[in-house]
Amino acid sequence: MTQKQKSLKYPHPLISKKMRSYKIFLLGGFLLLSGMANAADDIAAEAPQQTAFARTIDKASETLMYALSLVGVNYKYGGKSPETGLDCSGFVSHVYRQAAGLILPHNARAISLFGQKIAISELQPGDLVFYNTMRHAYSHVGIYLGDNRFIHSARTGSGVEVVDMNESYWVKRFNGARRVVTSRLPFAASNE
Repeated sequence: MTQKQKSLKYPHPLISKKMRSYKIFLLGGFLLLSGMANAADDIAAEAPQQTAFARTIDKASETLMYALSLVGVNYKYGGKSPETGLDCSGFVSHVYRQAAGLILPHNARAISLFGQKIAISELQPGDLVFYNTMRHAYSHVGIYLGDNRFIHSARTGSGVEVVDMNESYWVKRFNGARRVVTSRLPFAASNE
């Protein structure tokens, strides 16, 4: 290597020493950042699952809070709005549309086709519970709150109320339960 080539590579002995230190610093920084990037990739791989789980919990909580805010709203057969009154399926479809962004039909039997069928032992707050109240299966629907209680709009004179699933009337008429908040609905449209 000629003196001119050396002077181009390292123009001055002090600069060359500083440049080497700077290059080592940059290399160390690069290695640190790449290690952090790998750790971030690992965290990012887990994040969608955690984020989806958190969103599910948020939607279930919002659904329950909104449903409870409607306690006392009048019952009206065929009713779809809190202002004019709600029947059971109108109540459930209204709550899920407003709180969870899910469009459900205004018919208990049709709603029973959505989501994932679950056993009574697997009930979680926000799940739907179905009853035979009109001499045919899936004629009534409510939203499970936890602790063997559900909220529904039952009949003229009572409106939206919270009841105990262990009351003999409800025990005899129980048809099943479905989970719609945490499942991917095959037919329901989302307005998000």
